[in-house]
Amino acid sequence: MTYFTDALTAMARNSAWANHRLLTACCALTQEEFIAERTGFFPSISDTLNHNLQVDCFYIDALEGNPMGPASRTLPAEDTAPKLMAAQKKWDQHLITFCEALMPQDLQREVRLVRGEDIKLERTDRILLHLFQHQIHHRGQAHAMLSATSVAPPQLDEFFLSSDLTLREDDLKAMGWDSHQQTLSEPI
Repeated sequence: MTYFTDALTAMARNSAWANHRLLTACCALTQEEFIAERTGFFPSISDTLNHNLQVDCFYIDALEGNPMGPASRTLPAEDTAPKLMAAQKKWDQHLITFCEALMPQDLQREVRLVRGEDIKLERTDRILLHLFQHQIHHRGQAHAMLSATSVAPPQLDEFFLSSDLTLREDDLKAMGWDSHQQTLSEPI
């Protein structure tokens, strides 16, 4: 492994943790609050987080060598927060597994992205950085929408700092992760 591949794995784990925190809060909403129209790029918390999941499916599938292309946009939306959380957890694990297996030479490998009738080639490292940025962007929107509900938005602006382990131990246990492996005490 290299610094960069380790950093990508850390970003994938941090993303899964942030999704877990945000979706745990969403599971405490009523169904009406989850689907209610709100101000944002997408008109509800449900639509925003389902969009994030669809984009995750599109890019992760392409990274794994099975580009689904526009079909990712026709995936059925998960209609409840618990269903969305389960689906997101599955795709988060795909992304973590993919990043854990990365070797330095894989970073420049070109990945086929099916865009309508076109096929675009993008480097693996660029796709991953784009995907993490996309996830952060839309989680932030859903987080802002959540602040107008009966459920307080969780803190998401942390990274896996060793000194903050006690703040996330319960989340990591709920995710089935060993908290000591998640301190990233080794240099990334």
